[in-house]
Amino acid sequence: MTRMGSALRCATVVLALPALARAHEEAGQAAGFLAGCLHPVSGLDHLLAMVAVGLWGAVLGSPAIWLLPVAFPLVMAFGALTGLLGFPLPGVEIGIAVSAIVLGLMVLGESRPAPGIAALIVAFFAVFHGHAHGRELPEGTSALLYSVGFVVATGLLHAAGILLGAAYRWPAGRQAVRVAGAGVALAGMVFLSRAIAA
Repeated sequence: MTRMGSALRCATVVLALPALARAHEEAGQAAGFLAGCLHPVSGLDHLLAMVAVGLWGAVLGSPAIWLLPVAFPLVMAFGALTGLLGFPLPGVEIGIAVSAIVLGLMVLGESRPAPGIAALIVAFFAVFHGHAHGRELPEGTSALLYSVGFVVATGLLHAAGILLGAAYRWPAGRQAVRVAGAGVALAGMVFLSRAIAA
């Protein structure tokens, strides 16, 4: 191999490095968004609690049907920031488990507090869910895109709960929604026993 050939190969590699780095960065960003989207559905405790927010909103009707699914992700994003920054929050797993119990019981009991009180209850538990999401940011992923991903996924889970809760308008559907609330609460009790034992 001639010196000229070696020099050309080196120059080609050096010129290609920025493009390779950019491609890796874009893949990392896509992975960050995807990881964020998958995180809420990777744990049954998160998934059930977020669906229960939509169910409860459907039980309460307007304005809670949109207020709860807006309050939860907003406050969850704040909780995620505390987790990303490493601020400690004691009892995160217990808080997540209790959220499933409380939200499930609210649906089961058809509880109808004022919309502001319902939003405060949802927001309180959102801090624990958000902190868990933020604390579990995969190494090397974009924190911003990861956060956008789990907020989007959370909104979709709330929407799923609202769609399921639409059955509440009919007598048979009303009973089905209440049974779903009971199921969420029972699952929350299992999560709580595991969190306490851990």
